[in-house]
Amino acid sequence: MANNKPLSVIIGAGQGLGTSLATLFSMQDYQVVGINRSQVTVADKNIAMLQLDVADEQATNAALNELMETYGVPDVLIHNTAQLYIDPFEETSAQQFETAWKSMVLSAFNAMKVIVPKMAQQGKGTVIVSGATASLRAGANFSAFASAKFALRGLVQSVAREYQKQGIHIAHVILDGILDTQASRALHSLDPSDMMSTNEVAEAYMQIVQQKPSAWTHELDLRPKNEAF
Repeated sequence: MANNKPLSVIIGAGQGLGTSLATLFSMQDYQVVGINRSQVTVADKNIAMLQLDVADEQATNAALNELMETYGVPDVLIHNTAQLYIDPFEETSAQQFETAWKSMVLSAFNAMKVIVPKMAQQGKGTVIVSGATASLRAGANFSAFASAKFALRGLVQSVAREYQKQGIHIAHVILDGILDTQASRALHSLDPSDMMSTNEVAEAYMQIVQQKPSAWTHELDLRPKNEAF
């Protein structure tokens, strides 16, 4: 039976931006379903967590259709997965290259293939996909990551152009900077003021959801004030 609350499905709902998104949407009285490859436990009763590898087509079809039987068609779908490899080209394996593509591109394709047509039947819905600096320009040692992010951007553009006249708002957000998480603080020697607050990024996603159809954003780039571009 469908839930009376609007539904937000967040794929890649682990620590960091995923957690901030889930918390913000819950505070805005959404029922939230977070999807993650690894198990995540939350105390918020408005947030249900589902362990799922969205690169697995059959498992994704079954899980998302069951989810919609329980909660109804999502009002919001957020795709926030990433698989980062930083290696010289000659040291990047074919397995890494394929894993990066599956994690970011195939997972988005699988999720949108199930949910977007259902949104279109209802004539409404918002899909937001997290990109990165590498969506636009590829640095050295990022061949696997950047090629997947380039492909993900192309996928989002194509699906947006196909479904926007059916009332589906599909947006790509370029996160041009380092998200302020425990993992990134351990990896980078940056002052937090030079990093992106995951709570403030989540607020920008919410603003996209709240846009009226006469002025939709398709692509938004976000960066901290000290980030060169």
